[in-house]
Amino acid sequence: MATDIDLHLGRRLRRRRRLLGLTQQQLAVQVGIRFQQIQKYECGANRISAARLWQLAEALETPISYFYDGLSEALEKKDSPGPQGGEMFSRKETLDLIQAYYQLGERPRRRLLDLAKSLHTDGEQAA
Repeated sequence: MATDIDLHLGRRLRRRRRLLGLTQQQLAVQVGIRFQQIQKYECGANRISAARLWQLAEALETPISYFYDGLSEALEKKDSPGPQGGEMFSRKETLDLIQAYYQLGERPRRRLLDLAKSLHTDGEQAA
C-alpha cells in the first residue's frame, strides 16, 4: 500500500518527466529499468530507493530535493477538502498548456495571459 510520501514522490517524478517531454520508456532507458517500473513509481505502488532516486534526479537534471519540495504542506493538507495546487500541475492538460504557452513569442504570450485574466474576471461577474 502506498504511503503519502510515496505518492508525493511519484507525482513529482511524473511532473518533472512530463515537463521535460520524456516518455516513461525514455526515462526508464536512461536509468536502466523497464518502463513498468517507472509507472509503479509514479503511482506510488513501489517505493523509490535512495540509489534509484539519485539516478532519476540525474536523468531528469534536477536536485534530489526537488522530489521532496512541498511534501510537508502536502502531508498537512491531505485531509483538507477541494483540489490541491500540486494536483492541478500534475494534470496532462496543464502541462500541455504551459508548454504551448512558452512556445509562443513574447507578445502572443502577453495577449493570451490578458485574455485568460479577462475570462476569469468575466466569470466572477456573471456568478
